[in-house]
Amino acid sequence: MAYSQDILKAITEESKRAIARMDVVTPSVYASIFTKYAFKHNVSIEDEPGLAQDLLMTECSNMSNVQEETSKNADRLSNSTSKAIDAIKNKDETKLTEALNETNELKQEIEKLKERVYKDELTRAYNRKWLHDNLLKDEQFKKTGILAIIDLNYFKDINDTYGHVIGDKVLLLIATQLKKSQGTVIRYGGDEFILLFDGETNKDLVLRKLNIIRDSIIKKNLKIKDISFKVSFSFGAQEFKSGDYLNNIIDAADKHMYRDKIQIKKIVTGI
Repeated sequence: MAYSQDILKAITEESKRAIARMDVVTPSVYASIFTKYAFKHNVSIEDEPGLAQDLLMTECSNMSNVQEETSKNADRLSNSTSKAIDAIKNKDETKLTEALNETNELKQEIEKLKERVYKDELTRAYNRKWLHDNLLKDEQFKKTGILAIIDLNYFKDINDTYGHVIGDKVLLLIATQLKKSQGTVIRYGGDEFILLFDGETNKDLVLRKLNIIRDSIIKKNLKIKDISFKVSFSFGAQEFKSGDYLNNIIDAADKHMYRDKIQIKKIVTGI
């Protein structure tokens, strides 16, 4: 049976976070942890070799395409630079204009490529790679700020009841609403987002913003065609400083989020 990439990513993220707190992890230990979370999501891993092969082929294909486009762009940049140098030497304004136009086109292509590498395809939020490449060094933050972790409530029920197409629409809605916070939105796992704010932002202000966003969502019935249901999320926030490890900050934010989840589920009891 085929499973969506989002479900498998969610299981992987939960497994990784579980082993992050362990000093020693062997392959069999990881396998047992992954199996436990797979069972939680009603996912069978009996065809794991075939699944792994499919995932590997997809990742290799994506990497090959990115490398090919990067190589082409590098060649185009080199050619444009050579043209510009020749045009300057020969005082040829026509060729210099051509070189500048080519460079601008190349800049747009590079921006598109960066978006493919750093943006989540579904929600257009940033992805984990963006977080690691831009804000971390050796898994440590390079500057101070506030991290908020957002976890959807009853998302598995939404997928099981209405299907993954509706589930995708919910994820897109949540990502769009979170952007109103003016923080940097990152899709961290299947139904889990991270919001990042700079060090000048007040933590209480972050919590107020998230409460306002959540309250506005809870008050509405989400309607998609003839389907109507409730959507909510839980959140927790943690301040961090330069040198703090990402996993430690996420663990701290998680603890706040789970306490919040207990309280919000008393108010919102289902979908």
